[in-house]
Amino acid sequence: MKKVWLVLLLACTVSFAQQIVVVLDWYPNTNHTGLYVALEKGYFAQEGLNVSIVEPAKMSAEQMVASGNAHFGVSFQEFVTYARAQGLPVVSIVAVIQHNTSGFAWLKSSGISSPKDWEGKVYGAWGTEIEEAILKTIAKKYGIDWSKVKMQTVGQLDFVTGLRQRVFDFQWVFYGWEVIAAKLAGLDVEFLALKDIDETFDYYTPVLISSEKLIQQSPDLVRKFLKAVSRGYLYAMKNPEESATILLKHAPELDERLVIESQRYLSSKYWEDSPKWGWQDEKIWRRFYAWMRENNLVPELQIEKAFTNEFLPSQ
Repeated sequence: MKKVWLVLLLACTVSFAQQIVVVLDWYPNTNHTGLYVALEKGYFAQEGLNVSIVEPAKMSAEQMVASGNAHFGVSFQEFVTYARAQGLPVVSIVAVIQHNTSGFAWLKSSGISSPKDWEGKVYGAWGTEIEEAILKTIAKKYGIDWSKVKMQTVGQLDFVTGLRQRVFDFQWVFYGWEVIAAKLAGLDVEFLALKDIDETFDYYTPVLISSEKLIQQSPDLVRKFLKAVSRGYLYAMKNPEESATILLKHAPELDERLVIESQRYLSSKYWEDSPKWGWQDEKIWRRFYAWMRENNLVPELQIEKAFTNEFLPSQ
């Protein structure tokens, strides 16, 4: 009889749970592990949330969240700034990783040892305005002639394939995914982190976002969501191998070795020198926004409205 009541109670709990949609920025990867851990371990359910994690389709994560098609999403500091410049009222509610783990990578055999050697080389471009602005800023800092660097737009071509087929000599990538993938593929690569080039580029990437409307109308929902998410990422920090297995369960198409090695790397990067996991420093937001303004990438904004630490749980 107790088992029957337990089953009935669980069924009622699930049926009354609030339906929540979380949209990723891309396909599942180790930036998202804490979300899948929270789902698998029942942390969302314990907060009364029935969470669906989806990939973006016709709309970006920012558009889906702003329009109410998703309650929460995965984004990046620069994308949030762009979105707000376009009138999309999205807000960053947590920094998933404390420091920017992206940078530039190339084969050691390419003849590149620093950005000073970029002249005469081919850059594998994604084709974004901010990408070119960052590259030109770095070129100016290192005293190189950017006109002597060839830009090759590569679309969805992955880093390993691009290097092997000599489509490009260097590219802007994330260490925790593309560089680790290259090393697992047997490529001898060098990596220069953006944050080591200039502190301006040590911005938050990725972040989790919600909408101003949801934050204003349902602040308790945001708190419950972040309480569960925080538990998920804290668990991933302490249990990288098991957390990698959880991610693979939900995304079996991913390369197992890459996920495990990436998770081992990122587990020490989620929370480094901040008061708590997910904390966002206003100085970092203002510094990168000032650079975006100087490069005419966005109009004048109240950047302090683009992020909040209000809903972070105590840890």
